Amino acid sequence: MRKPSPLIDPFDRTISYLRVSVTDRCDFRCVYCMSEKMQFLPKKDLLTLEELDKVCSVFVEMGIKKIRITGGEPLVRRNILTFFEGISRHLISGALSELTLTTNGSQLVKFAKPLSDLGIKRVNISLDTLNPEKFKEITRWGRLDQVLEGVQAAKSAGLAVKINTVALKKTNENELHQFVKWCGEEGFDLTFIEVMPMGDFGVEDRLDQYWSLKDLRGELEKRWTLEDLSISTGGPARYSSVKETGQKIGFITPLSHNFCESCNRVRLTCTGQLFMCLGQEEDADLRSALRINSKNDILLRQRIRSAVARKPKGHDFDYTRQKVTGQMSRHMSHTGG
Repeated sequence: MRKPSPLIDPFDRTISYLRVSVTDRCDFRCVYCMSEKMQFLPKKDLLTLEELDKVCSVFVEMGIKKIRITGGEPLVRRNILTFFEGISRHLISGALSELTLTTNGSQLVKFAKPLSDLGIKRVNISLDTLNPEKFKEITRWGRLDQVLEGVQAAKSAGLAVKINTVALKKTNENELHQFVKWCGEEGFDLTFIEVMPMGDFGVEDRLDQYWSLKDLRGELEKRWTLEDLSISTGGPARYSSVKETGQKIGFITPLSHNFCESCNRVRLTCTGQLFMCLGQEEDADLRSALRINSKNDILLRQRIRSAVARKPKGHDFDYTRQKVTGQMSRHMSHTGG
């Protein structure tokens, strides 16, 4: 059988990275991600685990080399380990170079070892504060001790840990140096992320939360020596090393700096929508292609190629002039981080 041609977008970028949201549900209600009384999607609208396996496998056959599983919180989806067990066959065959996930850490005590045994090497853990009271305030429902136990379970299982921290003005500004120190001592990489205008939380909330990473980096450099790295993953982060600890720090700046020029990814939602850009509303319906003929993937492949052919050059997020522009109506928990 002839190998399919690679997925290349109109700007000559090879698409090799797929982010997959397996659920819109989460056991937290983080203030920048969800409303406290979320209306979750009906089960019939979600791709089944078998459908998720099918579409991921087709993407692998079309040249995707890295898959990141997201949510919501991916590890709260029922029987999710069976999905990881199935998709890990592509790691064994060598067709897929990396399978990883982003999680809030709440379920890692249970899942870290089984995931490591399946060939997962790395995990990104979202953690915005090391203060228990503040953690409860940010997540509404979460417990910091549960997450920290999960972080240690991941480390003990041999998983490389990266901590993802959303920069929140007036919330975690005073913990900046504590995060660097803690991650340095534990051997974790650290990435700071600007809050993004996803979901209907109100303009005032976004402007109040927004903390430019340019300002954050300026604060970091008052205590730490940062040396820029020339790492290029095709992703949004720009990396520096911390001379004092040897760790790597990433900066994801969708608002103060547009990172789109080397974008190599597309995003599949838990409902089967393929978004070619996190910051654009246009999508492609893969669910109907899966369900029209579950035994034949011709239509699915056609829709994937057609979608990639419409991938835009960049997103529209902007916080200039004291207003949010390019705000997305969908929640981050629907699209996946």
